Amino acid sequence: MAKKAKTVFVCQECGYESPKWMGRCICGAWDSMVEEKIQELPERDSRRRGSAGAGAASPSPLTKVGSADYQRIDTGIGELNRVLGGGLVKGSLTLISGEPGIGKSTLIIQAAANIAEKGAPVLYVSGEESEEQIKMRADRVCPEMSDSLLVLAETNMENIIAACENIRPGFLIIDSIQTMYTQELDSVPGSVSQVRACGNLLMKIGKSDSIPVFIVAHVTKSGELAGPKIVEHLVDCVLNFSGERDHEIRILRAYKNRFGTTSEIGAFQMESGGLREIQNLSGSFLESTEEKTEGSVVTAVYEGSRPVFLEIQALTTPANIGFARRTAVGIDHQRLSMILAVLEKKLGLRMIDQDVYVNVVGGLRPDSTSVDLGVALAVYSSLRGVTCRRRTVAIGEVGLTGDLRSVSAAEKIALEADRLGYEQIIMPARNAGRMKRGEAGRCRISGVRSLSEAVRAFGE
Repeated sequence: MAKKAKTVFVCQECGYESPKWMGRCICGAWDSMVEEKIQELPERDSRRRGSAGAGAASPSPLTKVGSADYQRIDTGIGELNRVLGGGLVKGSLTLISGEPGIGKSTLIIQAAANIAEKGAPVLYVSGEESEEQIKMRADRVCPEMSDSLLVLAETNMENIIAACENIRPGFLIIDSIQTMYTQELDSVPGSVSQVRACGNLLMKIGKSDSIPVFIVAHVTKSGELAGPKIVEHLVDCVLNFSGERDHEIRILRAYKNRFGTTSEIGAFQMESGGLREIQNLSGSFLESTEEKTEGSVVTAVYEGSRPVFLEIQALTTPANIGFARRTAVGIDHQRLSMILAVLEKKLGLRMIDQDVYVNVVGGLRPDSTSVDLGVALAVYSSLRGVTCRRRTVAIGEVGLTGDLRSVSAAEKIALEADRLGYEQIIMPARNAGRMKRGEAGRCRISGVRSLSEAVRAFGE
């Protein structure tokens, strides 16, 4: 049964609390006492995450609340800082997920070692590996480590909380939350109730002591985050670390970020000594574009604050038996089917008896529709056996009517294309009309309104 709330009188001038009403406060103000009700709560309530003490919090006018100074902590990894929005925010919770063996723990141990070198104690809690295993990986990726990097092989949340109270870490890492449990619940680690309860406890640790917390989470077979969705709502930032097994490039994306944008990506290359940052991401994807080949078209997407150029490869072959196959790697399968339908309807290409294979070189999976035109021209090039005479970049969204819709940041993509030495960029006419004369340097701007005009510009 809930306890009855007690009544106190608070002075609006000085904040003095009195159990009874006073006409004149001790500060000398008259008629400044306001009645407030306070609900008595246990001092140790693990379910509560309020910033006030044991009593009920008093609402404050938003105009009188000071702006929080979200001080950033440099992780020592530029690409990670970029995705986070400039670094770790004190008191923030970051959830990172990815397939097993993709490099999540490697990325985190490198960031932990960099922060520990600055003197702040870093606590790495692992429920999956022993302390010796963590040391072996750390020796491989971080030969020189500071004594401020502390490791704890533990799965009990009460013990982890006690360790945090003792050492007051400046950075806390939980690897992984599916292995943690609290003794307040009888369910097994990894269950919905345990993951939710442990997430609440970690939230309390981070917010109460201003400790940035990194939480590693598992993924399902389909690549989605395992566990209850409530964990994603609790944390401030959700990161996903992805990559192909047969490629060395790893991409870090933010699906949620309360302190930054979700459009930035971070690029890394897996090496024997750990993860190395990729500064020139476009150069990694354009290794084989010097020679003009059939079915190969260069396109671009704008990710956060930088344009990324990539190569689209397409192959069409006559279908031998049954229905024609449609295979897409890095491109949404339904999007490819729509582009093929537009090519067949608007350009008169016969696709019903053709197997079509489309691949994004390098393992990147672009979410932007600006690569539609590159996919369409790559399929056309393979089917007709033609190549572009100039070094060309093609961007634009293909509509169902065969028209080309404008894309964002086309001007910045054109500037980067000129810097990389491309001779022509095919883009929607609306984007080309917004560009000033000579803005793209020596790169020729071909503004087109439809897919048929884009094909003519590609063949010139």
